[in-house]
Amino acid sequence: MKIVTINPTQFEKFTKNHRYRNYYQTKEYGNTMIRFGYNAQYLGIVNESNVLIGATLLIYKEAFMKYKIAYAPRGILFNYEKPDQVKELVEKLKKLLGKQGFISLRIDPYIPSTIRDSKGNIMNFNNQINLIMANLQSAGFNHKGKTLFFEDEKPRWEAITLLNKDIREIFNGFDKRTRHKIRKAANSGIEVYKDKNKDIKILYEFIKRKTHKPIRFYNELIKNYGDKIDLYYAKLNTEIYVVNSRRAYEKEMSKNDIIAKEIQKEITNPKIKNSLLNKKMESDKLLNIYKNSMIRATELLKKYPEGIIVAGALTINYDNSAHIFVEGFNKKYTSLNPSYLVKWRMIDDYNKKRYKYLNLNAVVGEFERKNKYSGLNEMKLGFNSIITEYIGEFDIVLNNFAYKLYKSFNKK
Repeated sequence: MKIVTINPTQFEKFTKNHRYRNYYQTKEYGNTMIRFGYNAQYLGIVNESNVLIGATLLIYKEAFMKYKIAYAPRGILFNYEKPDQVKELVEKLKKLLGKQGFISLRIDPYIPSTIRDSKGNIMNFNNQINLIMANLQSAGFNHKGKTLFFEDEKPRWEAITLLNKDIREIFNGFDKRTRHKIRKAANSGIEVYKDKNKDIKILYEFIKRKTHKPIRFYNELIKNYGDKIDLYYAKLNTEIYVVNSRRAYEKEMSKNDIIAKEIQKEITNPKIKNSLLNKKMESDKLLNIYKNSMIRATELLKKYPEGIIVAGALTINYDNSAHIFVEGFNKKYTSLNPSYLVKWRMIDDYNKKRYKYLNLNAVVGEFERKNKYSGLNEMKLGFNSIITEYIGEFDIVLNNFAYKLYKSFNKK
């Protein structure tokens, strides 16, 4: 086995048919990171017959005294099931990268560990996962732990909506709350469109507080992935919002009047009377909600007669599937559920393209206890999603002395 430098074309040719292929292990991502200030290196792993049996994109920056820390985003594309090959690979990597001044290497292979339903119940288990885990650890990699939440680099848990059915069947498979929120968004005047110009500026305003990347990173991403990028925006049509808010208010007002008239009748049955009183109280609450909604809609129409963009999302199309890379929304309009309608529009579009699935990106692996990410899970798992749990992150030290020195100067 040898590790050699290969060019992006050779790299792409190899990755095209690899079972762990992903949109991070691509020249597009490499070019993005180069323009973003990183270095990128393409390595090939060849056998005795000089045939490629593995490859990876490494990205890195100088970390300390010209020492470098390497990262293979979504892992080295390699067969981890043979212990002797994994050990040999690690020995070769240590030797090569150590000479080049690297002090550590991080990988997070795109290897599924389990497939779960939307409630977290295991549907399928990778029967090779324990072997792969043992092989990596035996070769010197340190597994950073099976966290239920977020790891340092990429999500370990992702929600995926399959698109292999008729669109009506897909919609009917969503949970009741999700269907309600999609309809509510549409009835409130939310309209979703695909931005042909792929102008990231508005979406960036929604995400800039939660991302550590500047806007130029996303512009580079769009530039390098080109036609593989879709940018969706949700726009509130304020005129429709006013009309529908008034309609909902008037409909409830009519219903409230009927209930009030029923209550005024001489009713001796206490159960019937209590039922009517309860209905009246519920209707009064709804009337107040609809009235406030109508007032708000009228104010927004005056302020934004042309409408206002309230949410957006960027997807990367890869291997006959779509992946939400980043999404965001204006918190002032959360109650209108624009992000739900954006996802529904994506599902509809990608279903027409006969894509295999839409990857909704990160969820967390805690499905039973309430936590600060429960809302994130609800927003994604309600789309009848299945959950892919990946093997997780691994680190290996390539130069013990330099790494300890680096850590001593970078204590948190």
